[in-house]
Amino acid sequence: MTDTTARSVLLLGGAGFMGRALCARLGARGYDVHVLTRGTALEIAEGCTVHGGGIENTELLRRLLPRMGTVVHLASATTPGLSAATPSLEADLNIAPTLGLLGELIAHPRVRLVYVSSGGTVYGDPGGGSADESSELKPLSFYGAGKVAAETFLRCFQQRHGNPLVILRPSNVYGPGQPRYQGFGVIRTMLQHALDGTTMGIWGDGSIVRDFVYIDDVVSAMECFVADDALVGTFNVGAGVGHSLNDLVAIIERVSGRPLSVRHEAARGIDVQRIVLDTRAIRQRCGWTSTTSLEAGVATTWQWLRAQ
Repeated sequence: MTDTTARSVLLLGGAGFMGRALCARLGARGYDVHVLTRGTALEIAEGCTVHGGGIENTELLRRLLPRMGTVVHLASATTPGLSAATPSLEADLNIAPTLGLLGELIAHPRVRLVYVSSGGTVYGDPGGGSADESSELKPLSFYGAGKVAAETFLRCFQQRHGNPLVILRPSNVYGPGQPRYQGFGVIRTMLQHALDGTTMGIWGDGSIVRDFVYIDDVVSAMECFVADDALVGTFNVGAGVGHSLNDLVAIIERVSGRPLSVRHEAARGIDVQRIVLDTRAIRQRCGWTSTTSLEAGVATTWQWLRAQ
């Protein structure tokens, strides 16, 4: 692998929330960043090259992969709520395109693959304490099951073909730049309701606990694995601290100085009750740790949203 190739990174799903942030960070660090996306009107960082096409575009992949040192797979076309009633969406929109990518990577065993999974869903309800990378994978949603299936295919592929493989399991990621999606991104959604003065629907009584991790911290973790090709394996990426939705409501009211109207609705079976990630592995291997407190991250996100 030449020095030029080693500094070339292909971002699949690079126009999404995490992808745009990672693109900006790597571009600023002098990497040759290429973004695959189906979108057209995109705000991509200067110095990053955009290619119109999705992960299923084999012709485009065949043209780009020989020039890449690392592929970061961030592409996901579903949410837990979206595939809840239609589980085949996970197979059609996420798993099948990932298998197509693996088919193309067979010819490029030196190319490193970083797959972004979901630490917030793959463990299901692990009970008390924190979930580490060896915890049982028992997702409650088809979305989480799809991530587990993709991880399994990736490990099998790595064993057969030798491509260096990293699987990252971020918890609930939030921060400036996050778009608003129905049923996804609770901090972004709550802040929008606070801004608009509208009522926020919450599934359950607000006692469910999540590990919220700020976007800049997640991007910093991803950069560690792009920069050091000796790092392989599976790693949680989270704050390592749990906060309930009720805690989050109180934080948002303090940060915004506005009351947040909440309407509680019947709990859903697809929602994990409590998930906090154990991040000792990434801390020991990379020296990485989350540095942004939830209140500080929410405050920055609030300021960004108000400026839109």
